[in-house]
Amino acid sequence: MAQLDTREKLAILADAAKYDASCASSGTAKRNSRDGKGLGSTEGMGICHAYAPDGRCISLLKILLTNSCIFDCHYCINRKSSNVRRARFTAQEVVALTLSFYRRNYIEGLFLSSGIIGSSNYTMEQMVEVARSLREDHDFRGYIHLKTIPDADPELVRLAGVHADRVSINVELPTVGGLKRLAPEKSSERIEGAMKDVAHAITDGQDARKRYKSAPKFAPAGQSTQMIVGADAATDRDIVTKASTLYDRYALRRVYYSAFSPIPQASAVLPLQRPPLMREHRLYQSDWLMRFYDYSPQDVRAAADDATGMLPLDIDPKLAWALKFRDRFPVDVNRAPREMLLRVPGLGMKAVGSILSARRWRQLTLADVGRLTVSVTKLRPFIIASDWRPVVLSDRAELRPVVAPKREQLELFAA
Repeated sequence: MAQLDTREKLAILADAAKYDASCASSGTAKRNSRDGKGLGSTEGMGICHAYAPDGRCISLLKILLTNSCIFDCHYCINRKSSNVRRARFTAQEVVALTLSFYRRNYIEGLFLSSGIIGSSNYTMEQMVEVARSLREDHDFRGYIHLKTIPDADPELVRLAGVHADRVSINVELPTVGGLKRLAPEKSSERIEGAMKDVAHAITDGQDARKRYKSAPKFAPAGQSTQMIVGADAATDRDIVTKASTLYDRYALRRVYYSAFSPIPQASAVLPLQRPPLMREHRLYQSDWLMRFYDYSPQDVRAAADDATGMLPLDIDPKLAWALKFRDRFPVDVNRAPREMLLRVPGLGMKAVGSILSARRWRQLTLADVGRLTVSVTKLRPFIIASDWRPVVLSDRAELRPVVAPKREQLELFAA
């Protein structure tokens, strides 16, 4: 095999990394450049953009250490039996590449994953060495996210958390049956066992930091995971159930959803077409409802179709829930508690906060509420204001066309 130069390796391994969605950098702290020089760039292979909680856009070098792998997962383009061009970085090459991009102000951090080469422990050692060298040899203070390997020795996973801001372990598929069918060499027990070890290490690190300021941080941005959507027969209800279980058991920062994308020379057990991108979007919306809007997993599952277990594609889960439980509405914006205001379609957290603050001083009209939202049309059937009370809510079939987005809006999003 011909020797590849760094640029050719970067082209192959950056492209191979695009299937991993769990590279957001939420949770990292602000960092100031030491020299303050450079203009930066938004171009270049392997550079992706993520957003911190305060809205800052953070550029990450997103690559694989290698796209060679000893596993043969049906859904993975880098599986052992796949006929793709292979490449491999050494740990020193990744370090040099990261520092080079950082000094040019192209990036603010690194997202590193890898196929399994040799063994899980050997691969994990190489990834940890990248993070260790950046931190200890070069005093790198940028963001580091390592995708850890559940089969690796727990001590290696612990070292990953010592050097990285965030670690993640992909749960891959939402059901045990789906994982056994499409990734028979992987084990849901081992995956969740590794997630449990990381969760305990994060908690122990936080407790130690409370007692001793000199105690080292362990994955201060927490851990995350990713599920593939549409590669197996799992319904949206199955996916929501799995996500809520992972949040509860392992205190995850995020669960990411990645719509299955058909790959060249695909296995016969895979679907021929990818699921609608809108399905991935609806799952993210349902995830947001559970994390920030006080919806229980049962609430989100109730928004799904009773027969298929799928969330509707033409309306968001919050609206779907409101249409199913329209006996809970209309809600009086001048009297209702926060938890019920958050259930009103079209009212976000910021708008609800403004309503709670403003109504302390005066009665709110429909126009007052309308100024807090993009469109008051969706709100009107679900709220009462000082000058507005809707007629008795019509049935779901009649109300849905009034509050649902237009078809061309859905098509624009899908495109």
